[in-house]
Order: sequence, then structure tokens, then C-alpha cells
Amino acid sequence: MTRGHTITVEPGSEHVRVVRDGRVLAESRRPLVLRETGCPVRYYLPPEDVRTELLTRSDTRTHCPFKGDAAYWSVPGADDLVWAYPDPKPEVAGIKDHFCFYDTTVV
Repeated sequence: MTRGHTITVEPGSEHVRVVRDGRVLAESRRPLVLRETGCPVRYYLPPEDVRTELLTRSDTRTHCPFKGDAAYWSVPGADDLVWAYPDPKPEVAGIKDHFCFYDTTVV
């Protein structure tokens, strides 16, 4: 990481739930918790805890100099709601193929 910018990834025990329009998109008790300087805490959920059949792959791609290139998925009425890093940088390798949502609730 560059000076003054840190990212940590650690296993969490939080119960994370993602609901959109009354439909549960994901629910996990084993998120990876990513903390990054200047950003809100993000929960990366294992693919088996995400209802991927409800997601539609998007053409959107973004690049983070600290994490790598992200791919996105949408649901009806919410474009690019979900992202993942299929090939993250080595410093955050644990988040590989885990899904992160803009709308999460810790219960």
C-alpha cells in the first residue's frame, strides 16, 4: 500500500444480509471485512452465500490501484449494485471472487 493508505482484510463473524425490494440477495455469517483508508467498511461475501442466479453480469469495469480490476452485476432497478475482484492484487487476495454489495445490513 502507498504511504498513508492501508487496507486490511480479515474474517468477520457479523451476520450480513442484503435485501432488495423484499428479496434476499445474500446472507452470510462469514463475511470478509475490508477496511480501507477513507472508505466505509465493506463486507465481501463468499459466492455460496449469494443468490447469484438473481444477478445479471454488467459490462461495467473499474480499476482500483490498491485492489485491482472489479467486475459488476446488476439486479432489476439497481445497476451495478454488486462487484467482485476476479483477480485482486496479492495484498488483498482473500477477496478473490467474493461479492460486495452497496446495500448491506448487519443484523
